[in-house]
Amino acid sequence: MGKPSLKKKRASGGGGGKSGEHGGKPASLERSGSKVLDGDETIFTDMAQEHKEEGNKLFQRRDYDRALLNYDKAIKLLPRAHPDVAYLHSNIAACYMQMSPPDYYRAINECNVALEASPKYTKALLKRARCFEALGRLDLACRDVNKVLALEPNNLTALDVADRIKKAMEEKGIVLDDKEVMPTPEEVVAAAPKQKPRKKRGGRKAAAKAAAAAVEEVEEQKIAEAVKEEEVEEPPRQVKLVFGEDIRWAQVPVSCSMAQLREAVRSKFPGLKAVLVKYKDKEGDLVTITNQDELKWAEQLAEPGSSLRLYVTEANPEHEPYIDDSNSGPLERNVNSASENGSIRSNRQDEDRSTVTCIDDWIVQFARLFKNHVGVSSDEYLDLHEVSMKLYTEAIEDTITTEEAQEVFQLAERNFQEMAALAFFHLGNVHMSRARKRLLLSGDAPRELVLEQVKEAYEWAREEYNKAGKTYEEAVKAKPDFFEGFLALAHQQFEQAKLSWYYAVGSNVDMETCSTEILELFNKAEDNIEKGIEMWEEMEEQRLKNRSKPSQENVVLEKMGLEEYIKDVSTDDAAEQASSLRSQINILWGMLLYERSVVEFKLGLPTWEDCLMAAIEKFKLGGASATDIAVLVKNHCANETAQDGLVFKIEEIVQAWNEMYDIKRWLRGVPSFRLEPLFRRRVPQLHTALEHI
Repeated sequence: MGKPSLKKKRASGGGGGKSGEHGGKPASLERSGSKVLDGDETIFTDMAQEHKEEGNKLFQRRDYDRALLNYDKAIKLLPRAHPDVAYLHSNIAACYMQMSPPDYYRAINECNVALEASPKYTKALLKRARCFEALGRLDLACRDVNKVLALEPNNLTALDVADRIKKAMEEKGIVLDDKEVMPTPEEVVAAAPKQKPRKKRGGRKAAAKAAAAAVEEVEEQKIAEAVKEEEVEEPPRQVKLVFGEDIRWAQVPVSCSMAQLREAVRSKFPGLKAVLVKYKDKEGDLVTITNQDELKWAEQLAEPGSSLRLYVTEANPEHEPYIDDSNSGPLERNVNSASENGSIRSNRQDEDRSTVTCIDDWIVQFARLFKNHVGVSSDEYLDLHEVSMKLYTEAIEDTITTEEAQEVFQLAERNFQEMAALAFFHLGNVHMSRARKRLLLSGDAPRELVLEQVKEAYEWAREEYNKAGKTYEEAVKAKPDFFEGFLALAHQQFEQAKLSWYYAVGSNVDMETCSTEILELFNKAEDNIEKGIEMWEEMEEQRLKNRSKPSQENVVLEKMGLEEYIKDVSTDDAAEQASSLRSQINILWGMLLYERSVVEFKLGLPTWEDCLMAAIEKFKLGGASATDIAVLVKNHCANETAQDGLVFKIEEIVQAWNEMYDIKRWLRGVPSFRLEPLFRRRVPQLHTALEHI
């Protein structure tokens, strides 16, 4: 099976003429039939070559499903004894190994088919060894690697895989007797003696078949002898692989192919996904090696007696030069086994590929016909794109080095800094809102359960406060003059100090232990609120000085023709917004000082009165009425006239002030600002729960 039909006709003809050496049809008919068959085979071979090249391109793009389909089509177009059949089955196995998840069993089956076509195909043996290694069959993997090393002792990839397998076998305690290696079924079929065909009585056809078989056997022996003559082992060559400052020795064959060179590079630098190998020419330029001829040029440039230096650079996998594995060197193939087992087919099912989308052959053929007829070259568009990008890069390079570009860069830097700071600011607000998680307590629950739930809620809120504080600090790092970050950080520390105080009072913990932490939080909050208001006052003073001049940002935007991005705020609105912000900050500061005075009074510290007086001053600067301030002073816990049994909340008065401010802002149409969510934040419900434990 699998023999060309022309040979059968030559062998089965009558013997009564001078038409040929073995009898049959005249030589003229044989030549005409040979031309027809050769023409058909050439067409199919060319089509198979196109599918193979397309499959290689798709494989490099990691489109393994479509690559597999192209390889399969190429196999169907080629004769079963064609040298590329083993190569294509090996590539299909590589597709299965690279899929997600990998299908090692099907990859092994493809390797088996490739090895039946060419038993000494080392690439298929290595792929099958890797599959066995992945499946945990180290004994079978070791057997395949040993076969590769027996055929190619200097194969670097096989040496690495062999070392890895040996280490794994030593760790698992697997002992393999090298002297007794069980042959595979493929090896048994290949090594079985061939039976000579028995002669039948009185038949010219049987004699002709026997003669044809004898001729083919002689031809196969000649092919095998020619292959053996080519199996001349040459000593490997030492090369230096230079990757930055890292220089490593490597061994490559004298007639090294690009595939072997790339495998040697990746074995020495396993962390590199895609590489470019370059050599230095006579002018000192680094030239990328893309094929075997350029590699030979690099070897010729090396000085006699010195090692070849190859420079390795990491590259994008999409830009890695394509290597056709079929041209990497002659493959040893067993024609007998390929012809006898030519009927072997893959057991893949069509239903597994039903989800793969592919283009019909007639569309591709029509596209090529249209391209040739119209004269369109798609490569020209790629060349135009590359040239355009180079011109664009040069133009940009000339522009960004001018003095005018520096102003734009400064403006972009400030905007990006503010954008990053705002992102951290809003993230911190999210954590502050998460800290206000509601605590649901049952009225008839035992006290131990209530204390446990309160402790869990306290730990949750404390963790969220810490996260908010870290994000506010990141906002200040991103933009050092971001005053909103300092004010938000002060508010976070103020709320965390109150939470710690209420938890300490409700849980009856040692006040001396937690008082230091609470007072430290109050100190940090005061420092941050002072820094924030100082920054804001400086910015406001600078704005008032330059209010008659256009800002630098607006000037740059006008030069660039981006007037739609200019945001003009009227003088009255800016003044109203500044007044409102100053009032809100002072109210927050006064509230912080008032709460601190309460804590210091209950701790017995004499500084509580100073804090109370400072809080009153801040409330006055914030625009609080004298009546409200008098109520605050009268209901302070240090005042003996405070009503017993009446729980006073300063947050309630501050909330009323905020609501009045909202009404005024809506009536006047004053624009909102970023800190309003911070000033509008209500007291967490957890504080109230801690007071009533």
